Amino acid sequence: MKAVRSVVDFLEDGGVKYIFGIPAGSVNGFFDELYEKPQITPVIAKHEGAASYMAAAYAKHSDSLGVCIGCSGPGSTNLLTGAAHAMREHLPVLFLTGSVPVGTVGLNASQELNAVPLFKPVTKYSVCVQNAADLLPEVTKAVTIALSGIPGPVHVQMPIDIQLEQIEPALLPPFPQLQISVPNRTLLRQAARELAEHSKGIVFVGQGARRAVPDVLKLAETLNWPIVTTPQAKGLVPDTHPLYDGVFGFAGQPKASRLIEDQEHSAILIVGSSLGETATSNWNRSLTENRYTIQIDIDDTVFHRKYPVDLPIVGDAGLSLSFLLQELERMGVRRSSGAEPDHNKAHPQPTAEYTTQNVLLALQKHMPSDTRFAVDIGEFMSYVIHYMKVPESDSFDINVHFGAMGAGIGTAIGMHLADPYRPTVCITGDGCFFMHGMEILTAKEYNLPILFVVINNARLGMVYHGHTLQYKRSHPRFEQRPVSISDMAYSLGIPSWRVESMQDLSAGVLHDIRTDGPALLEIAIVDNNTPPMGDRVKFLSSFQK
Repeated sequence: MKAVRSVVDFLEDGGVKYIFGIPAGSVNGFFDELYEKPQITPVIAKHEGAASYMAAAYAKHSDSLGVCIGCSGPGSTNLLTGAAHAMREHLPVLFLTGSVPVGTVGLNASQELNAVPLFKPVTKYSVCVQNAADLLPEVTKAVTIALSGIPGPVHVQMPIDIQLEQIEPALLPPFPQLQISVPNRTLLRQAARELAEHSKGIVFVGQGARRAVPDVLKLAETLNWPIVTTPQAKGLVPDTHPLYDGVFGFAGQPKASRLIEDQEHSAILIVGSSLGETATSNWNRSLTENRYTIQIDIDDTVFHRKYPVDLPIVGDAGLSLSFLLQELERMGVRRSSGAEPDHNKAHPQPTAEYTTQNVLLALQKHMPSDTRFAVDIGEFMSYVIHYMKVPESDSFDINVHFGAMGAGIGTAIGMHLADPYRPTVCITGDGCFFMHGMEILTAKEYNLPILFVVINNARLGMVYHGHTLQYKRSHPRFEQRPVSISDMAYSLGIPSWRVESMQDLSAGVLHDIRTDGPALLEIAIVDNNTPPMGDRVKFLSSFQK
């Protein structure tokens, strides 16, 4: 059998359903084997970079391995940004890249490139296979590394002659399973005692708590402590929860900031946040100052980086909170009853003024409550974080950390394939669309009913506002002549609508948009209001001092 067949068999045996990427000469041996594997669907993207975002989003929302493939040379380099994104987000993605035949290395073969050192800084493991007998063992090793410890991306480079070489059939090794980091029970007992001794505190929630939201809510209700989320964790806690006080950090809400500044809350429990720049409002010292600080995370390198931590606990958020609740109950600290949703909480409502804020609020008003939004990078992102509602848990996928423009488009596709039972909406901008917008064709080819909402202001909006605030001017080349993106989508055979006023954004229009495949809604708007970016510009300006 061909060596590459063993890899495909291994992935099939592990339940891999989708492989994202683009075929080309140096990986055609791999793709040829998929003819006989109807259980695996190759998702052929329009750009390897977008394919990498799809694989990462699929890994995140399926809680399983994502697989992405690209050819040697440019196919490999196009995957690097997605690998860096997956590394930052702790997402297990197997990146497979092709390579020229081993015997032609150094002879200026077409698309020759040693990709291993390029992937090393942005993956947990990067290797080039030199012998056919080692191909399956190396892929198995890489997958094991991706799913163990702190999950993350891995990379295996496969020379085309190694893929095609005949090897003796062998028994497939067991497919690795995603490992859960078990916390130290003694430390959790200590944490429970500390929590019980502080009558007022804050539960600070990052995206690492995504699979532990029920326990987050139970713990907050047991302690009667308010909950604050990071921008990356926007959408985990419904707005109607009586203890939820909003988002702190980039584009956060004043209520959350006031709570963090309130020194009467003498303790803080940080769950699943690495306490980076956007999560902490530029490393605001008030977050932990004069507070007993407990931090729970699977990554022990996040402790004590910028903030002193009194009690760091390495472990899975769900397991840790479950153990904490058991300890508190054993100590006699119990919830009196489940907290009732507060449907009377004040929340911004759309008005007739045609602004980005009102457009997004009106859009969500007409969407099903279980809609999940993939949010791209741009000035609209700050409006999403600051103003949009959280009707149900896990409502948003926002990539504030790595901040790759266009990532939201591929994310929407991977997210929908992982969970096709929830409506999917991608909120992106014209700048992002011009990077990866052709992936709407990928959504069309796979009949994915994703609504792509493009905020088209004919400029790089966040750059425009950032320069205007920081330097009191903005270069005219940050803007461009308006382009009708809805006409572009229509020419591709994709249903599309263009909105130029609040009257255009009606329930009737949004009802008509629902189709069996993708649709595009272009919001043509130039909004000169300053986006609610919080202290972001102040932080950038401080570099000059």
